[in-house]
Amino acid sequence: MTNSVDLHPARLPGYDNEPFTHRPDLLNERLFWLAHLHNWADSTDVEELLYGTDYDAAGAFQRRLFEQADWPTFTIPLRAGHRLHIVYRTFEEDEGIDYLLHHPDWDRVQHLAMEEGHFMGPGLSWWELVAAAGNALPGGTTTAPHARLLLLLPALGDDALPDDAKDRLAAALRARAGVEAADTLAAALLEAQGLWGPARWTITERGIRINDGEYSVRNPANLALSPDRLADVSAALAP
Repeated sequence: MTNSVDLHPARLPGYDNEPFTHRPDLLNERLFWLAHLHNWADSTDVEELLYGTDYDAAGAFQRRLFEQADWPTFTIPLRAGHRLHIVYRTFEEDEGIDYLLHHPDWDRVQHLAMEEGHFMGPGLSWWELVAAAGNALPGGTTTAPHARLLLLLPALGDDALPDDAKDRLAAALRARAGVEAADTLAAALLEAQGLWGPARWTITERGIRINDGEYSVRNPANLALSPDRLADVSAALAP
């Protein structure tokens, strides 16, 4: 059953009045997680580790998600009123998954990453991802760190992962996706890192976290965001 509730706004500036639908029920569906990580399975070997015998079932589940009129949406609160939104955009022939950052005082939502044919990312460093996953702030779709980590994982791109990154991801894969060879799968996923691959993150003299990803809006060389907007994004996501 789907229910629209207040934790997702009726509109986000830049999205207008799209049919956002709160879907916490999906977080308890193993097939949802297999479908959500689809773009991170970059080879036949990784697909076998992720899907096991459920390849066809996960594909069918994903198709149903993108065929519905409503847009499944998941929200993760951040400090100072910022929020991350993961939105399944179900436009026919223009479907995708958007990773958005917003604050009520902003005049428009900020895209961090998009999984689609014309993809964009990475939007998050590892430290930003785990900070959002583990902040336990209420008012979002879930406070469960494993669920939050997997929801945000496809927006990641980072070539300087800490030693415990694989263990953190493996624990989330076991807990939510029921993956048997979770350690092996986690290592493979973190090596390839989805559609855009790892990026190098640095901090500027102004304290702004940026990267060198070819397809990232947080790469100043791409002329994607203004310096002030980069600063806003970095401050909102600061671990």
